[in-house]
Amino acid sequence: MTYRVLAESVVDSAVHGSVLAYIPSPPRGVWNLGPLPLRAYAVCIIIGIIVAIWWGERRWQQRGGRAGAVLDVAMFAVPFGLVGGRLYHVCTDWYRYFDTGKDPWDALKVWDGGLGIWGAVLLGGVGAWIGCRVYRIPLPAFGDAIAPGILLAQAIGRLGNYFNQELYGHDTTKPWGLEIYLRFDHNGQLDMMNGVSTGVVQRIVQPTFLYELVWNLIGVALLIWADRRWRIGHGRLFALYVAVYTFGRFWVELLRDDDATHIFGIRINSFTSTIVFVCAIAYFVLATKGREAAETLQPGGKRPWPWQFGALRARGAESAQGSEENPGKSDASSEKPEHAEPEDSSEESGTDEQTSGSENDAADDDESTVSAAAESTGTPSKSAE
Repeated sequence: MTYRVLAESVVDSAVHGSVLAYIPSPPRGVWNLGPLPLRAYAVCIIIGIIVAIWWGERRWQQRGGRAGAVLDVAMFAVPFGLVGGRLYHVCTDWYRYFDTGKDPWDALKVWDGGLGIWGAVLLGGVGAWIGCRVYRIPLPAFGDAIAPGILLAQAIGRLGNYFNQELYGHDTTKPWGLEIYLRFDHNGQLDMMNGVSTGVVQRIVQPTFLYELVWNLIGVALLIWADRRWRIGHGRLFALYVAVYTFGRFWVELLRDDDATHIFGIRINSFTSTIVFVCAIAYFVLATKGREAAETLQPGGKRPWPWQFGALRARGAESAQGSEENPGKSDASSEKPEHAEPEDSSEESGTDEQTSGSENDAADDDESTVSAAAESTGTPSKSAE
């Protein structure tokens, strides 16, 4: 049994009986507001980015980070991610733009769809690294804070594929099959991306976009549970996100039937999923355990480069040791009173000694004065007695 047959059998056996009269596709994915086209795909991407930044900001502050840091770094990461996602799509589907009779300028038309998550995460990570170096905050901890939000953003982005009628699987007769409509422009020409449906069903396919959307939501729940259960840090939660996503993506790719580049008869994204999954698991196993202390998330200080593994592990060990020595402390300022008390007590004891010494000196002076007066008057003093 091949992997593809196994994947299809799992999906086919998941539900039995007629539940739906097939899932209809949206009649259109673009609405023209005067000269401005409003594209559902772009709207979904933008909503996903906003959700990821908002949720990542909340998680960053809960871990002890400075407010506004996620948005600051996102100003670097988001543009890099969009460029990387487009580059990966163009490189792996080059024949769409550079084959005979194709227009290379179409490679710049991002609004027509085509963003590869692999390139988006790779170059987005480069942008995040630059931002973290600029604002002097640790990249691994930043990745842990935004990981669940990124996976949720990917789930939202899959709705854009639904409106574009893309990312679908093989033909099916199952009740959850997705109807693909023929779409035409205002001139009556076939335009599956920008046109409007006439209600004519071209084919009924497996909704692989929906499978991946559901898997991503399950992954988000898994990340949140694992993070709360084991307090994962040092970039290991981000690695777990990558592993969860690539594991599901591998099986979804086996079900897809849309155009894609193949290597040895297997879709290129299946190879990418396997390689990235292995790397993510390796990082998760080998990286420093535990979570960073809150004070290490504050801007400033000299931070190791990502490839300085020894320095990174040493820094992580110091953070873990600081957390164990000061349980329940959320920042460095809360530790100051403990260290200040001995100093205060010593200062107070020194002050008391000085006060008692001054009092003794004053008493000696008084006794000397009384003795002198007694000698002059012939009266003995008590101290002389």
